[in-house]
Amino acid sequence: MVAVNPLFPRAALPKQQRPITIASGEDFSRFNTMYYLKGALAGGICCGVTHGALTPVDVVKTRMQLDPVKYNKGMIGGFRQVIAGEGAGALLTGLGPTVSGYFVQGWFKFGGVEFFKIQAAKALGDEKAWNNRNGIYLGAAAIAEFIADIFLCPLEATRIRLVSNPTYAPSMMSAMTKMASEEGVIGGFYAGFGPILFKQVPYTMAKFAVQGKVAEMIYDGMKKQPSELSGSANVGVSLSSGVVAGVAAAVIS
Repeated sequence: MVAVNPLFPRAALPKQQRPITIASGEDFSRFNTMYYLKGALAGGICCGVTHGALTPVDVVKTRMQLDPVKYNKGMIGGFRQVIAGEGAGALLTGLGPTVSGYFVQGWFKFGGVEFFKIQAAKALGDEKAWNNRNGIYLGAAAIAEFIADIFLCPLEATRIRLVSNPTYAPSMMSAMTKMASEEGVIGGFYAGFGPILFKQVPYTMAKFAVQGKVAEMIYDGMKKQPSELSGSANVGVSLSSGVVAGVAAAVIS
């Protein structure tokens, strides 16, 4: 039995693997505007919350990268240095642009992957799309991440500026206004666009492709289809495959 990939449209399965009661057009019709908005919102919330929660780590990591002579005692030592020198509140420097930036990035990344993936499956037809699903994952992820990074880059530049120079401005908006007036939009916000693309695009491509493949392998090993399992079991498969995909993506990026 070939396991259904839960991250791929069911209508893109070859006909012999599709539920007999579901026709291709009927299945694709459920991928409407609300479907994409839900995916985008879920992605935005998850990315915003997880990256926001890691703001203290990003603060110490950025200080270590920008001033390795001063911050040369490792991650734990870096935490102690920041707290001793500036107070515990300094660990939340850049929280605003981090949460905002990664909410927007998650919105376009997860919503975009769903949109481009499903449009490609519809254009190619059922069997051809299923046979080329890995390529579709990679292409959809690359396009979605490129678009997401256009919106992420200004906020990430603002975060780095605030972390590297805490006295630069009192807030995210004032920092962005000051950067735009001093350096212009391109110089201030998009000087690091290339490095962000080289980091984020391979990461996202690997994440979605690996998660899809690992999820298939898990279902195949269980000899079960997603429809035959409970909601909690499917969530477990998604989380397990997501962990593996996250590790693989981190190594690649």
